[in-house]
Amino acid sequence: MANVEIVKVDQGGANARILAREAKVDFRRVEAASLKIATRFSSAEGKRMFVRMFNTLQLNMHFISVIARTRLDHDDIGRIETALRGRIDAATASLNEAIDGAEALFKAHGITSLASYDTVPLDVDVRVLSSISRRFLEVLVKLDQLMPLLQTLEIHEVVSAQAVDTQRAGLKRQVRDIANGARSFATGLRRRMNALDARAERPTDSDGGGDVVETSQALTVDSVTAKGVDSAAELSGSAMVASSAQQS
Repeated sequence: MANVEIVKVDQGGANARILAREAKVDFRRVEAASLKIATRFSSAEGKRMFVRMFNTLQLNMHFISVIARTRLDHDDIGRIETALRGRIDAATASLNEAIDGAEALFKAHGITSLASYDTVPLDVDVRVLSSISRRFLEVLVKLDQLMPLLQTLEIHEVVSAQAVDTQRAGLKRQVRDIANGARSFATGLRRRMNALDARAERPTDSDGGGDVVETSQALTVDSVTAKGVDSAAELSGSAMVASSAQQS
C-alpha cells in the first residue's frame, strides 16, 4: 500500500515567518571579535525570543560596555553591568527550578517520552560579543528546553493548561526584562552623553545643564534597584512546577 499523507507537516515555513519578523540590527560599526556558538532552538517561544531580542541586546551591551565606558564614569557602567547580571542570574534560577520541578513530575508520574515539535528546528551560529550576551543566550536555551517539558505535563494532565500558561508567561517576562533593561540603560547613557556634549558646546550656559546630567544618572541608578526587585518578585511564579513535584 502506497504511503498516504494524512498530515501536512512544516518544511521550514515556520522558521521563515519568524525570521521575516527579525529586528534588523546594524553590526557594521562593531569592531569587536565574536565567539561563534552553534545553537538550536526547537520551541516557538525559544525561536521568537532569540530572533526578537538577542541581537538587539548585543548592540545595547556593546554601547554600554564599550562606547559609554569611554565617556562616562566606569563605576556607573559597572553598576549597570552588575544589575543586568543580577537579572540574568534571577532568570537562570527560575528556569533551573522549573526544569528540575518538571523532571521530578516526569519521574513521579512515570512519564518516559517527551513531546516533540513537528516544525523544523532553528539552527544558527550565534555571534557572541560579550559575557553578558553569552549568559543571555544560555537563558534563551534553557527557556527553549523547558517548553516541551511543560507541554508534555499538560498533555498528560499532570499540570493544568492554566498553570502552564501562567508559568510560561512569568518566565518569558523575566527573559524580556533582561533585554528591555539593557535597552533602557543604553538609552539613559546616550542621554547623559548628549548632555555632556551640550554642556561642552555651551561652557558659559547657566540654565542647569549640570542638573540634567545628575538627574539622568540618578534615574539610571534607581532603575537598577527597582528592576532588581521586580525580577526577584517573579521568582515565586516560577516555583509552580517545583511545588507540584513536591506534593506528588
